[in-house]
Amino acid sequence: MTLEGKTVLLGVTGSIAAYKIAYLASALKKRHADVHVLMTENATNFINPITFETLTGNKCLVDTFDRNFQFQVEHVSIAKKADVVMIAPASANVIGKLAHGIADDMLTTTIMACKCKKFISPAMNTNMFENPVVQDNLKILEHYGYEVIAPACGYLACGDTGAGKMPEPETLLAYIEREAACEKDLKGKKILVTAGPTQESVDPVRYLTNHSSGKMGYAIAKAAMLRGADVTLVSGRTSIEPPMFVNLIPVVTARDMYEAVTSVSNEQDIIIKAAAVADYRPARISEEKVKKSDGQMSIELERTDDILKFLGEHKQHGQFLCGFSMETQNVIDNSRAKLAKKNLDMVAANNVKVEGAGFQGDTNVLTLITQDEEISLPLMSKEDAAFRILDKILSLMQDSVC
Repeated sequence: MTLEGKTVLLGVTGSIAAYKIAYLASALKKRHADVHVLMTENATNFINPITFETLTGNKCLVDTFDRNFQFQVEHVSIAKKADVVMIAPASANVIGKLAHGIADDMLTTTIMACKCKKFISPAMNTNMFENPVVQDNLKILEHYGYEVIAPACGYLACGDTGAGKMPEPETLLAYIEREAACEKDLKGKKILVTAGPTQESVDPVRYLTNHSSGKMGYAIAKAAMLRGADVTLVSGRTSIEPPMFVNLIPVVTARDMYEAVTSVSNEQDIIIKAAAVADYRPARISEEKVKKSDGQMSIELERTDDILKFLGEHKQHGQFLCGFSMETQNVIDNSRAKLAKKNLDMVAANNVKVEGAGFQGDTNVLTLITQDEEISLPLMSKEDAAFRILDKILSLMQDSVC
């Protein structure tokens, strides 16, 4: 995910967690953001400004009246070009200053001059964080448009255990990406995405499933979230972390997924069915472990609920329905049949025998099939494929309105 062309201001205050922001600054720079770091004098006791200057390629700003700055009023010029501000770690002192309009150093004066989105990540002793004065100041900042990132709970540097721990840099990065990475062309849209495999029990020990990793569906959910959509992700069991800022509904069986999807399908603008749902399940589930024997064994199977068929039959006016088709032969013909039979608007089809496509991997090779066209996408990451799928859906929805 790139942040090229975006300017990010990081405000670092006097907290033991200040060293972690070096990792955040590095991650932002790797995503091609223009990163500027503002530090309080107290913060320099925890990490040297040279660290940030080396990582970002920009002078670290501490002293409002440093004569080595450029001629223009530094805190105003940087504030004007900022796309997002994050104060992390944010001490009780700086939280209080910002809440009451006190601008007496480079960090507070610059942030006061910023009109962009501002995040604040409190980090302090548990008793300080829970102090009513600090809580009131955070509410004031929220009133003025700051987004407060809730601290994590855990063992603190002071030896206490509780709330007040700054979230990890990966979490802070996710907030910045959500704000600045993409144009919010899906804002106001509700999107339901299904992902991962389903599992159908044979007995208390064994189950039937497939090779789906959930990566494609998770990539679509994250891309839709970054583009401003209200995303619900219905997911079978996977080993990957779900994207932040989506409504996750975990499921296990095909029946679980059917119930989860159909309970919210009517309110969705777009539904993308990327899950690998079992077509069959054992007709009977043994209450005890089935013991092996010398002879052969067979399992009687019955059909599961056809979620996509139900959605196609009950599609709401203006709703866009996209299915996935994973084939090993006759990919286009089979996918076109699915498009018509299930009353879909688009099918994302692939052949698991094609190198780089299918389950488990981080890449995919898709063909986007609609009533009127077939768009063959080259080998690309599943993240890039997710954006291409959403681009096409948005284009088709706009065309239908015109």
